[in-house]
Amino acid sequence: MSHLSPQALLDHLTSLGIRAETVEHEPVFTVAESQHVKARIPGAHSKNLFLKDKKGRLFLITAKSETPIDLKRAHEAVGASGRLSFGSADQLRMVLGVEPGSVTPFAVANDKARQVTMILDANLMEHERVNFHPLVNSMTTGVSREDLLKFLRFTGHEPLILRLPEPPQELPDASANPM
Repeated sequence: MSHLSPQALLDHLTSLGIRAETVEHEPVFTVAESQHVKARIPGAHSKNLFLKDKKGRLFLITAKSETPIDLKRAHEAVGASGRLSFGSADQLRMVLGVEPGSVTPFAVANDKARQVTMILDANLMEHERVNFHPLVNSMTTGVSREDLLKFLRFTGHEPLILRLPEPPQELPDASANPM
């Protein structure tokens, strides 16, 4: 099974009339590692979680990089069967055609069987420009949120846009502040 190359993806975006701006940079594998790269690229940046439920259904959650997500409760919001867990690196390569650290909503173009449910965090979609890896973690591509939706719909992955559950807030320890 052949997957799109980054250049083929960028050419595909152009053929759809999607204006994309791509910046090359050193490979980054985590949100924390990418902070210095993101600082010089305008728009909202993302984190992408490739997940599966108890029945083996696959989900790709794309959220604003700073958005805290309660994975213990996310299954309720996305309609999964039981708690979500991370999909394997082999599943990621086979279904989305990307390596760990390069997960991106653009990878659903490789999911011809439409096995993946695309979830977009509402916090991310409040931004006019959104940024993602174009299938490799040594580049970042920015598109408008409308063009992201256009791309996802073209691939047959109508996204669910929702506010994901956040982890419970820690209550301050009342004994630490005697009156």
